[in-house]
Amino acid sequence: MSKSIQQPLKVICFGMGAIGTYIGGSLAANGAKVTFIEKKELIKDAAARGIKLNIGGNLINVPNIEITSDVRHAISGDPVDVALLAVKSNDTPSVLDLLSGLEKDFPPVLCLQNGVENEGLIARKLGEEKVIGASITSAVGRSGLGDIKLEKLRGVGIETGHVLSQTLIDWFNLAGLRARGYAFRADMKWSKMLTNLLANATSAILNWTPAQVYSNPITWRIELDQICEAMDVMQRMHIRLVDLPGTPVKPLMILLNRLPASLSQALIGAPLAKGRGAKMPSFHIDLYAGKTTSEVTFLNGAVSRYASKIGLCSPINDGLCKLLEQIAAGGIAKEEFAGQPEKLDQWLRELK
Repeated sequence: MSKSIQQPLKVICFGMGAIGTYIGGSLAANGAKVTFIEKKELIKDAAARGIKLNIGGNLINVPNIEITSDVRHAISGDPVDVALLAVKSNDTPSVLDLLSGLEKDFPPVLCLQNGVENEGLIARKLGEEKVIGASITSAVGRSGLGDIKLEKLRGVGIETGHVLSQTLIDWFNLAGLRARGYAFRADMKWSKMLTNLLANATSAILNWTPAQVYSNPITWRIELDQICEAMDVMQRMHIRLVDLPGTPVKPLMILLNRLPASLSQALIGAPLAKGRGAKMPSFHIDLYAGKTTSEVTFLNGAVSRYASKIGLCSPINDGLCKLLEQIAAGGIAKEEFAGQPEKLDQWLRELK
């Protein structure tokens, strides 16, 4: 056994969504001491139910979990080694507000969130020395609070260079999470964000499945344009494409950027459509669950913000972000663009 996993890892985990439950629950099932932090109104009876993990058809029960809404209580007692941040990017500011007055005693944060801006927010609150970037590529479904199913095991990228990095990689691998280290946070996080952009905003705006998005030449062109804009930003900022655990990001994105649209749709779009099928992406799920904000602000919106800072234009990412934000907020009816790729395309082209 590695020296770094001879002692139980003490963890607090913000969020019992799909990712928080999967990561925190897997660590707990393999000997880590995990305390989950959730909103008070969501945790009634959750501790008694425990956590249920469906991993490759194997059902793993983690009974009598500790769950609280009190951050001060969670970090009391024995020192906590690490905090996992597994909430949506929309919720990062509210989580950081909970840490006011606790900055000195709070442990390093492993940021498992999508997007490229959360680590900066954490660093401004706690200090850069308390931030470790991470990206999860495994697909996880959630049936209810504390109840998840691993749909596709790929792995987790963890930023190296922090004193805790190797310990976390060892523990994640002990828990079957397939961790891999990355020397440069920006490379890992931006490469992951590219995968999050695909068939996400377009799916929500059009009320289409990813398969429909990938199969239509108009929406395929929109997908290519948003990726090209994001890769232009990465190139200008000297951020490299890297492959992620179980995900060949580099060859995929290079082909999407270089091949003619009709050829890339036949060679890449068709397999993507077949693989993704009718499973809806996160933006669509949130929109049709009635949420009035969207993570599009922190994905397509981040591309737009970074592009503006360095003197580039990103009209497709900017347009997708603004349109979906307006739909989520109720300013534009969901039906306005549903099933109308031509209308979406015209709306975006008028922004150029």
